[in-house]
Amino acid sequence: MFSRRHPYLFSFLILSALMAVAVFCILLLVTTTLKRAGLSDLVVEPGDGQVGVVEIQGVITESRDILNLIKRFRENDDIKSIVIRIDSPGGVIGPSQEIYREIRKTTPEKKVIASMGSVAASGGYYIAAATNGIVANPGTITGSIGVIMAYTNFRAILDKIGMVPVVIKSGPFKDMGSPTKDMSKEEKEVLQAFVDQAHRQFVTAIAEGRNMDIDHVKSLADGRIYTGEEAVKQGLVDRLGNFEDAIEWAGQLGGIQGSVSTVYKKKEKLSFLKYVMESTFHDIVNRITRQNIFGGYLYRPETE
Repeated sequence: MFSRRHPYLFSFLILSALMAVAVFCILLLVTTTLKRAGLSDLVVEPGDGQVGVVEIQGVITESRDILNLIKRFRENDDIKSIVIRIDSPGGVIGPSQEIYREIRKTTPEKKVIASMGSVAASGGYYIAAATNGIVANPGTITGSIGVIMAYTNFRAILDKIGMVPVVIKSGPFKDMGSPTKDMSKEEKEVLQAFVDQAHRQFVTAIAEGRNMDIDHVKSLADGRIYTGEEAVKQGLVDRLGNFEDAIEWAGQLGGIQGSVSTVYKKKEKLSFLKYVMESTFHDIVNRITRQNIFGGYLYRPETE
């Protein structure tokens, strides 16, 4: 028999098989534990207490993933507080308001700190205003409290090349903002009313979130941008500091003694096809926000 002719080799093979089974069982146990704890897709750095980090980057066009992560951190007892890291010029009104609302639902249970990167303007500031405290760099671009709606009109070009758009609509305002026709006085009034209402919502959200006098907020809400340093003077930001300062503050508010362990969502590895598709999507969003009618909380200086 093989075991008698090669006893050492046979023992080695048996031992290797047992070790492989043991490693498999350990990995299975760890994976199951992480899934039960809801941490299988999170990166947990070493430390004495956990602070969840939610990253908001780029133009805000949707909110579902961010809402889910905030909710998970809120319901996880191991997470003592949360930092919202914002590096965004703002974006679409609805998603900005949804994130603001989810943070406001969280602050009674856990402290939430906003950390501003290079820019946290318009919708980015809207979100920050919902937190318990805001940390910004001295040169952070913030503010831009207001609503913008813009589109490009191609009517003159179409007339030159002899193209005549044909529109069939159910109501007089259904093609309002179409780039193929001039905007009427009535259409401008409708859109201005929309912008004014969204602006009032923005001002009210800041006043409530920051516990500021609404008249003071109105005086700041003319669309201008502020440095982080000026924002502190105006009461829009609580203190100057970097991301690590925000983590430290959140840890203190969460009652963490010792070093802070940050918890992140794992970065998804994109396939080439998905990268191309997402790049195309962002390009389309950029074109929409520059060329067609678009209403949002967005700081968008023209560079062309």
